[in-house]
Amino acid sequence: MTSKICLSALSLAILIGLTGCDGDDGSTGPAGMQGEMGAPGDNGTDGADGNDGANGNDGVDGADGTPGFNAATFILANNGTDNAGTIDLIDQNAAKLKTFNSGANEGVAVDKLGNLIQASDLGNGAISTICQVQSRNDGGMFNTDRDRTITGTNTTLVNPKGIHVSHKRGLVFIADFNAVQITVFGATAAGDATPLATTVTDAKPWDVTYDDVNDRLYVALTNGDVAVYDSYVDGGFVAMPTRTITPSNDAGEKISVNIHGIAYDAKTNKLVLSDVGSASDATDGSLFVINNASLADGNTSVARSIAGPASMLGNPVDISLTGSDLRVAEKSNDAVLVFSNIFSGESGDISPDSVTQTIKPESITETVMHSDMADISDSYMVNVPLMGVAVSSNPGVEGPTTGHISRLNTPLTSEFGSYNASQAIESVTFDKAGNSYTTFDNSTTSTGGIVISNKVAVHRDGEVFSLSQDSIISGDNTGLISPKGLDVASDSGLVFVAENNATTPGILVFSSCTTGDASPLITLTPSNNARPWDVDYDVATDRAFVALTNGTIAVFDEVKTKLMAGMSSITGEDRLITPATGGAAFPAPTNIHGIDYDPLSDSLIVSDVGSAADATDGKLYVLSNVGMSSGLNNVSVNIAGPATMLGNPVDIMFTGNHLYVAEKSNGLVMRYDNILTSSSGDIAASLSYSFTAPESVAILPTWLNH
Repeated sequence: MTSKICLSALSLAILIGLTGCDGDDGSTGPAGMQGEMGAPGDNGTDGADGNDGANGNDGVDGADGTPGFNAATFILANNGTDNAGTIDLIDQNAAKLKTFNSGANEGVAVDKLGNLIQASDLGNGAISTICQVQSRNDGGMFNTDRDRTITGTNTTLVNPKGIHVSHKRGLVFIADFNAVQITVFGATAAGDATPLATTVTDAKPWDVTYDDVNDRLYVALTNGDVAVYDSYVDGGFVAMPTRTITPSNDAGEKISVNIHGIAYDAKTNKLVLSDVGSASDATDGSLFVINNASLADGNTSVARSIAGPASMLGNPVDISLTGSDLRVAEKSNDAVLVFSNIFSGESGDISPDSVTQTIKPESITETVMHSDMADISDSYMVNVPLMGVAVSSNPGVEGPTTGHISRLNTPLTSEFGSYNASQAIESVTFDKAGNSYTTFDNSTTSTGGIVISNKVAVHRDGEVFSLSQDSIISGDNTGLISPKGLDVASDSGLVFVAENNATTPGILVFSSCTTGDASPLITLTPSNNARPWDVDYDVATDRAFVALTNGTIAVFDEVKTKLMAGMSSITGEDRLITPATGGAAFPAPTNIHGIDYDPLSDSLIVSDVGSAADATDGKLYVLSNVGMSSGLNNVSVNIAGPATMLGNPVDIMFTGNHLYVAEKSNGLVMRYDNILTSSSGDIAASLSYSFTAPESVAILPTWLNH
């Protein structure tokens, strides 16, 4: 548009109109010319200012940007000449966040605790677990004190490629290419373990995915087929596929050549497959979508196929599905590709919606969100919904219940499951995945350890410890001689253990992913050589409460913070709390065993066994305002006396309302209701259940079964 400029009365200039520039908005036109000065004289006047010119036209719209993806973090395994053995953490746009040296080069998966599980065929076949990979330092490395590996002759691993983790069942499924089989381990197995199961396949497998809800295994075969195994686990790891899916065109002709990546979308019952075609051809890769995957059989017309030069698909070795966005590890063309809305759209030579160059990507997976529920010892609810209570048995003389972890119903009327850890158990607890952590000791050999067992909170009824599923932390480097109570911080990947031996007592903190003769990550040593029996770590305040057998409670602040800062030992507690009544400490004998902190009320509940030889002098205390408490703390609840049946209450656990007690000397599991507001005195338990030598008790929240 041409701008017209107004002239002053004294100006005869004729100005040519100007046109606005292209852009989001047109540029503002120039100001009108100022009028000339009047002739000299007493009354000369200035000429008037001209008006501003009008705005120019809007410019042409810019080109559309790349699509926005929901914020997420992915793990990308590298397998090039110079980067094999590393993984990159990348964001939703494939921008690198950091690199970690895992020592492995093949398929990646992440469990619900935030641990990376990765296959490797760089040397001997192996499956490594990297603890809390997202919180590890940039440039960090695999560490045997933090991480673990399955490898060795017994494992039968040769060239493990794609893997899949069943969060519900706690199993790792592995496509072993040159072994021509699917290999299965329990998620907490380690070392030279024998597989829980192996299934020979009709052709060399490259990848595998599993439908947790329907117990269905899908295996990507390099002959272009997908083998489907219905009721795979419940059927005893069935040997033969129920059916075979062959991607085909509308004429029923096979179009698949060499399937590598496989992903299943349970919401839509669709499979997405990647086909590398010829491994030496950087142009012949394909993607296929299979509808109604749970029932598909034989030559199956694909719902969508993508291939051709624009697709950039050459060797799409792995895929990861997030909603309807498909990410592709495209190895031959050195890129991460993203195809949005993979389930809809035309077939053909479709360009990816995003391309990020990277060197020789081998596998890709999205990180799994941690459970937003608390650990079992951290009662952030007024009354935690329970599916049961776990109790360990430890009779003085070995008997039929030695080593057993039993599951009781919440009303304490019956037992509905049992697992044998095959050790003289001291204490048991569970992580958020439902795996058990159990301390044991051997007075004859003066050795102790921790048994880590797969899915004991939910499954394993009638089963016994097995290296195919389970593992042990034990050995000289561990410092475990006479370990007692323990606590797990799942989201931090830490296990706190009360080591009670007379020479080197303290709290030993281990990685929850380590195995064998591993060293503690950090040690907390109470003052005056005091001996701990139990520990409760509060995640929110980063504070460890330690029950000492001298009748006091040691409090260590900023434990994880100090560990992350590089400290490996803390000598001396930050505060020492002494339970008191009327301003005076309880008279001897005092011997605190069980301890549980309630962050909602800032209360501490402890059990005192008194004299271990006396089956009548046990007590339960509630201490208030303990977060920053020090010195004498008058208890708000004091339960003791003959009616309580408290003799040696060796362990306790709080539900946010009720307190479960393992009363060893009188062979009872008890429940005291509304413990925080209970009256003091000789009060009988609300519920009780006869049990042989109960050594510890742990609640089993309903979310452990999710």
